[in-house]
Amino acid sequence: MSEKVESGTAGRVTATRAARRAIAALCAAHGGPVMFVQSGGCCDGSDPMCFEGGEFALGGGDMLIGVVDGCTFHMNADQYHALGRPLFVLDVEEGAPGGFSLAAGDGLHFVTRVKVPGEQTS
Repeated sequence: MSEKVESGTAGRVTATRAARRAIAALCAAHGGPVMFVQSGGCCDGSDPMCFEGGEFALGGGDMLIGVVDGCTFHMNADQYHALGRPLFVLDVEEGAPGGFSLAAGDGLHFVTRVKVPGEQTS
C-alpha cells in the first residue's frame, strides 16, 4: 500500500458537515477509520469508493491527497496532476453508491466535488 504524499498534496481534501456526520457513523459502525479512493473520472460530483480502513489494496501510482476525520483519501497520481492538482470537497447525495463501495448510511452515498476557489463548504 502506497502512503506516498507529495509536497503540498496532503491537505487537498475537505468535507461538508453532512459528509463528516456520515464518516463518523461509518467509523463507529466499522470500529475504525474508513478509506476513500477516487476512482475513474473525478469530474464534479463523481463518486469516490469507500472501504473499511485498509480493505482496499492501493497501487504504486496511487497517492494520499488528504485525511478527513482520520480517514485517508487516495487518488491516482497521474490523474491528480492531469487535473491541475485540484482541491476536493467530500460530500453526500441521496441514493446507493455504485459498485461495491460502502454506503454513507441513511440512504446516502459519497460524492467528490472539485472545490472552486473561495467556495465555502457546508
